Amino acid sequence: MPQNADTGYPSLATFSARHGYDKGRSVAWQAAWFAVQNMIFNAWWLPGSLRPRILRAFGASVGRNVFIRHRVRILWPWKLSIGNDTWIGEDAWLLNLEQITIGNDVCVSQGAFLCTGSHDHRSSDFHYDNAPIVVEDGAWIAAQALVLRGSVIGRGAVIGARAVITHSVPQGEEVGALTRY
Repeated sequence: MPQNADTGYPSLATFSARHGYDKGRSVAWQAAWFAVQNMIFNAWWLPGSLRPRILRAFGASVGRNVFIRHRVRILWPWKLSIGNDTWIGEDAWLLNLEQITIGNDVCVSQGAFLCTGSHDHRSSDFHYDNAPIVVEDGAWIAAQALVLRGSVIGRGAVIGARAVITHSVPQGEEVGALTRY
């Protein structure tokens, strides 16, 4: 779609949050998740080993020996799959408008941000431009790294602290903060 002819940029007034992606559950189910996430799941006092049980109750696929620290934000658990022996660090944010798949033996460190959502800034209505993220077995997403929609992080790849990932990273690749993919 073309941009707004009068201004040359998208008209946010024409954006519709109802179109562009399927939230996957009813509004009541979404509200229940938000209540549990904010009152229990993120609490410092909840043992990290119990968080996978809560995620499973809300539809996530979570393997064995998964440890999730407090203050981890997950938009929709039913769009999340985590393998075995995986760690997710404090303040990580999994903004999964689309599916996020995390393999076995993966470390998602403190403050990492995995974001499956975006918008098409060239469209007249700023519509969604979303895509899933896959983090393959043995990968490490270091502190405050940003992984954007459509990325596949290959087996054993290391994404350095504060790195920005906009495309897929091959198996075993090490990406530093000043390297852009």
